[in-house]
Formats: sequence, C-alpha cells, structure tokens
Amino acid sequence: MSLPTMLVAFARYSRDGSFAVLGANLRFAGLMATGSIVGALLGGLLLGVISDLVLIPALAVILLVSAVKVARHD
Repeated sequence: MSLPTMLVAFARYSRDGSFAVLGANLRFAGLMATGSIVGALLGGLLLGVISDLVLIPALAVILLVSAVKVARHD
C-alpha cells in the first residue's frame, strides 16, 4: 500500500528539486536513515520477544509524541 504512495512522492519531490535539501544536510539524512534501519531491525527482533499487547501501545505513544513535537515545531 505504501509503495505507490512513496513512488509518487519521490517523483514529485524529484521534479521540484526538494531533494537538494538532502545534499545540504547529508549528515542529518544519514543519521535519519541509520535510525530508521536500526529501529526497523530492533522492532523486528522484538516482535518475537515482547507481546503485541505491549509493542502496539508503545508504538502508538511514540507516534503521538512525534506528532505533538511536529505540531509544536516553529
């Protein structure tokens, strides 16, 4: 489901030059990519160890905190 959305977004951002910002912030982009990969790997490993009843609410809290931080950003 997300693949078509990501492809369309990539095409649109490529056309309007939005990726030029990444070139100016390579360190930040690298940190974000590394964090995403590490988070995905750790999350996958935790699926077999920690119950869904704990992981799903934890993810919900993380997403809510992130949303609040984005909404409050100037």
